[in-house]
Amino acid sequence: MEADINTSTQANTRAATGAVADPLRIAGRDYRSRLIIGSGKYRDFAENRAALEASGAEILTVAIRRVNLGQHSGEPSLLEVISPDKYTILPNTAGCYSADDAVRTCKMARELLDGHKLVKLEVLGDQKTLFPNVTETLKAARTLVADGFDVMVYTSDDPLVARELEEIGCVSVMPLGAPIGSGLGIRNPYNIRMILENATTPIIVDAGVGTASDASIAMELGCAGVLMNTAIAEAENPVLMAAAMNKAVAAGREAFLAGRMPRRLYASASSPTSGTFFPPL
Repeated sequence: MEADINTSTQANTRAATGAVADPLRIAGRDYRSRLIIGSGKYRDFAENRAALEASGAEILTVAIRRVNLGQHSGEPSLLEVISPDKYTILPNTAGCYSADDAVRTCKMARELLDGHKLVKLEVLGDQKTLFPNVTETLKAARTLVADGFDVMVYTSDDPLVARELEEIGCVSVMPLGAPIGSGLGIRNPYNIRMILENATTPIIVDAGVGTASDASIAMELGCAGVLMNTAIAEAENPVLMAAAMNKAVAAGREAFLAGRMPRRLYASASSPTSGTFFPPL
């Protein structure tokens, strides 16, 4: 019995060691969690912090145009509640509809965060779909990379565009799984697989996740991580959903690393049909 317990303990230790040895690397920095969450749509900063803690995420993305990081003096600042010493603050350009606006927003974020280089670029095409404007996204990405920014970039699920963004020098390419805030889940797994086939930087699904199973599917495809905001913030219990997403991303990653069984059209018996005491009649 004692030997069985020791064997089980050793197996659990190996599993834990494997999880630690499988970090998400972004711009030369390693993160234990492969989940990134947002800071919009919460009732207040306190709820956002509680969800962040429950999620296990180490990166929090912040819309510079919508969330106060100190640019509005006299108003509560997110940084008073969520410490940049503990978490990586990822400023994003949500609400920008041109390359010029996105670049200006990133430069403002760099000033607010004392030279911070890591940014999430998104340039939207219209207010109804919130699909990316690929032309303006490419333009902004070139400018920001040339200016020394480490750019994580929201984009369409076009494999050719993803490859071009990698070639520009973006540190992560983030194709949408479905429209922003839709909660429709991963509607384009085949496109994402094509992006993953030739990826040289982390591919992180951004937008579309609605519940834990969606996050697991993204990870099982082989994505390096998942970014979400609405799926947690608009849940009936955001903190509980954040905890569920934590587990879902970890489980999906482990399933991907384990390698799933082949899909088969017909049944395959779990027990052998030969060498039994009573062979089939």
